[in-house]
Amino acid sequence: MTLFHQTPETNLLPFDGRLTYFPHFLDLEKNRIYFETFLHTIEWKQDEAILYGKHITTKRSVAWYADKGFSYRYSGTTKTALAWSKELLNLKEEVEQETKEIYNSCLLNLYHDGSEGMAWHSDDETSLKKNSSIASVSLGAERIFRFKHKKKNTVIELSLEPGSLLLMQGEIQHHWLHSLPKALKVKQPRINLTFRQFGTM
Repeated sequence: MTLFHQTPETNLLPFDGRLTYFPHFLDLEKNRIYFETFLHTIEWKQDEAILYGKHITTKRSVAWYADKGFSYRYSGTTKTALAWSKELLNLKEEVEQETKEIYNSCLLNLYHDGSEGMAWHSDDETSLKKNSSIASVSLGAERIFRFKHKKKNTVIELSLEPGSLLLMQGEIQHHWLHSLPKALKVKQPRINLTFRQFGTM
């Protein structure tokens, strides 16, 4: 199933969670300004993970920012949060106004081009508030994003436009996996910011 250009009132999932898409959350100028600012000011580091007992370093870069110096453990590695920048706080406030939610942290990913992606996974770490909302902002290159139910043969695919916002709510992380497949024709970088509710809030 492929779904494009849905309205914010539409739940893109047929069951087990809520997924809403805001295609024009940021206008083109704001998308450009935020993208250029984050590309050059965020403290990017290559992501690290432990897979099948082996320590690997991924091509994509990541950064972790929050209200406090939270320690966030995923994929077998631990990251300590940095303090918000002014621009990150500004964007967080815009996301909170749109989603009617409060977030205390943000994990950022920088994909340098379409050769970099993300395998199937769920954002269900125990350090995140249970069934909390995750708001994902896309800047830069447009990329395909997929969801796959963990038990049923259901796949949802959508195109994440620059300046768009994707809101994941309810039990979605318990029932669905998501991924960013590689797209070798895409030569431009993409920045993804996932605003999260870390701990008990």
